[in-house]
Amino acid sequence: MVSTPFHATSQSDPQEVLRHVFGYESFRGQQDAIIRHVLRGGDALVLMPTGGGKSLCYQIPAMMRPGVGVVISPLIALMQDQVTGLLQLDVRAAFLNSTQSWQEARSIEQQMVKGELDLVYVAPERLLNDRFLDLLERVPLALFAIDEAHCVSQWGHDFRPEYIQLSILHERFPQIPRIALTATADDPTRREVLDKLGLLQAQTFITGFDRPNITYRIGLKQNPKSQLLDFLEREHPDDAGIVYCLTRNNVEKTAAWLVEKGWNALPYHAGLPNEMRQQHQELFLKEEGVIIVATIAFGMGIDKPNVRFVAHLGIPKSVEAYYQETGRAGRDGLPADAWMIYGLQDLITLRQIISGSEADEHFKAIGQRKLNAMLGLCETTTCRRQVLLSYFGETLEQPCGNCDTCLYPVKTWDGSIAAQKALSCVYRTGQQFGAGYLTDVLLGNATDRVMKFRHDQVSTFGIGTELKKDQWLSVFRQLVAMGVLEVDVDGYGGLLLNSESRPVLQGAQKIEFRHDAILTKKKTKREKLVQKFRWKDASDQALWDELRSCRLELAREQGVPPYVIFQDTTLEALVLNKPSTLQAMLQLPGIGDVKLERYGQAFLEVLEEHIGRQWE
Repeated sequence: MVSTPFHATSQSDPQEVLRHVFGYESFRGQQDAIIRHVLRGGDALVLMPTGGGKSLCYQIPAMMRPGVGVVISPLIALMQDQVTGLLQLDVRAAFLNSTQSWQEARSIEQQMVKGELDLVYVAPERLLNDRFLDLLERVPLALFAIDEAHCVSQWGHDFRPEYIQLSILHERFPQIPRIALTATADDPTRREVLDKLGLLQAQTFITGFDRPNITYRIGLKQNPKSQLLDFLEREHPDDAGIVYCLTRNNVEKTAAWLVEKGWNALPYHAGLPNEMRQQHQELFLKEEGVIIVATIAFGMGIDKPNVRFVAHLGIPKSVEAYYQETGRAGRDGLPADAWMIYGLQDLITLRQIISGSEADEHFKAIGQRKLNAMLGLCETTTCRRQVLLSYFGETLEQPCGNCDTCLYPVKTWDGSIAAQKALSCVYRTGQQFGAGYLTDVLLGNATDRVMKFRHDQVSTFGIGTELKKDQWLSVFRQLVAMGVLEVDVDGYGGLLLNSESRPVLQGAQKIEFRHDAILTKKKTKREKLVQKFRWKDASDQALWDELRSCRLELAREQGVPPYVIFQDTTLEALVLNKPSTLQAMLQLPGIGDVKLERYGQAFLEVLEEHIGRQWE
């Protein structure tokens, strides 16, 4: 056991800090290069996938450089989570936000002036306050870290107006290094970040967007509740996860239904009382196996590493949003699922939201293009990961083998005649009806509505009986995805012909449709556990449960999330290696000097008791 605590200084080596404080033997990717660049006083733009270790890129330099590292973060939850984890490592960290009293904030400000803190997290609104800027003039500063830097982009999915004003840091503190970090930025957004933040001289570090531990799966929405239930029961019966819905109403209905079915599910959206949102978020972070059902109001800045799945019950509005939201799964590097079902109505709803917004036409056009790119990802017949990475300007040479289109190659069929029938039906019925109504006409269903409009008299009535209802709905959805049909966003979501319709109608363009996938995976709970963790036998599973219980008990005693004690990757290493001494424990990932001192003996006793039972 280490008798003298390790303290990082400007004379330390970053590798020493990583090992003794954070408990890891080596840096990943470009972490080492980024840290050394900032230590030398250089500015940096860092693009690194969620879970790739962005925070170490500013935390270690802030601990080693003289002065205080000021981290600009957009959400209270992110600040509190980061600081809680750092305090567990005996790093001198604090946050300043609206949850604190005047006296608490004043005390932290005094510590800043005296240089008694390594890291202070603040919201952009507070940082831009004249009083706080004046305070920073009296504070010894190590660096500025601008987290979630994509928030500066007006065309992005998470725009924050205050971020544009952060260029003031360069103007008032030109000698202090700045590091801007994000997991989500295409090339235009990167250029905007550099320009708006005054980082034109910064070195850009791009470590790639790939999250190989995430399995991407996208399928057709048929019966959302039963499809979700099947997914949870088969693959994630005890896991924490997030379920995203498009509307607040669906959030509440889905959460209530899951509770009825025996799941520990909580709703989260901007319309709920603030206290309830905070309570639900805290339960998600501090308890095991909680499912949050949410709108996109939830998740940004959530550092919970053992989220084993993110499920979407509808299509996100952009590839950036999808990447950001699915990136909340598997931050610990262990296998996780990004599971989504969607339908034509989701697309119609989002097109209408974009069209009905108060934004100018240029912004609306960008929004529609981003939605089209997301739809392209959904409808692709090739490797989803290749399509996803290509959107961010990255090339994956070979199919990933870990998405649904790789695991279960998509079959296609010649839909040229079906497409002609569908387009003719749109034309014959006056270009004002949706896919459900048009399907009734094609199938010859003489519903009251069809009879009311006398569409039993049109030439396309009953000409589509070779396909079933679900198949026709798929045809219309895919024609919209191909741009051969448009949605009337100014009306009631009816389908319209366009210039791309003519060559298909005339038979000059061949159409290939994909067979829709049904997202089921016939794997037992045991098989899934074998994939997630490398257990040798049932004894390993039992030890895992015992270590997890020990972790939860320690976390509850301190009122902190279990993962700030040890992450799942550390517990997995304990199960696989079964160390018999504290010194041997120190060799495992995530166990540094302080955590060994605090928790080593408790976990060693669990290991000894478990191994002792094996010999009985």
